[in-house]
Amino acid sequence: MKTLSKENADEVARHLAMAAKLIDEDPALAHQHALAASRRAGRIAIVRESLGITAYATGDFALALRELRTYRRISGKDDQIALMVDSERGIGRPDRALETGRAADRSKLPTPVRVALAIAMSGARLDLGDTELALGELQIPELDPDRAFEWSPALFAAHAAVLEDLGRDDEAAFWAERADVAADALGMGGDDEDEIFVEDGLIEDEES
Repeated sequence: MKTLSKENADEVARHLAMAAKLIDEDPALAHQHALAASRRAGRIAIVRESLGITAYATGDFALALRELRTYRRISGKDDQIALMVDSERGIGRPDRALETGRAADRSKLPTPVRVALAIAMSGARLDLGDTELALGELQIPELDPDRAFEWSPALFAAHAAVLEDLGRDDEAAFWAERADVAADALGMGGDDEDEIFVEDGLIEDEES
């Protein structure tokens, strides 16, 4: 925010903080704060990112896609690529969603982003009726039933849902149970980056 006056920079920071605070409980109000920040600092990457995320949360996928593209152009980062894929899906373009996801270099993505992208790509495959390919999108190294990180419950649950669609009910039940166990354990507190091991249906801290 070097190009802003201190007063404007403080105001933008306040709106961004409110948008982040309210995104889960009141997405519409969070979006209003992001809009207010964009009126003062529309050329700053984090502002466009916030506007895109809050637009996505309110279901305005066209705006989300536009803002997240702008964020990527300004920042040079692909860390919101999964939301871009999901936004393409949201406006009814699963083919474009797949193209968007394939354009990202997954080897350079942080693990949580890579996992979120796999889930979004799987969803796009489901939109096209390609259930086997949807399953394949989720079969990534992070799909390990014996370990759980912050991203594991969503990945396990997505895997379970696709298996259920394929009629593989026993496998679906296994992964659904793993998702529940991981979510319960990760909700006990501690650093989200901590690794947790799962054995015999239980999750144990690495130091146990």
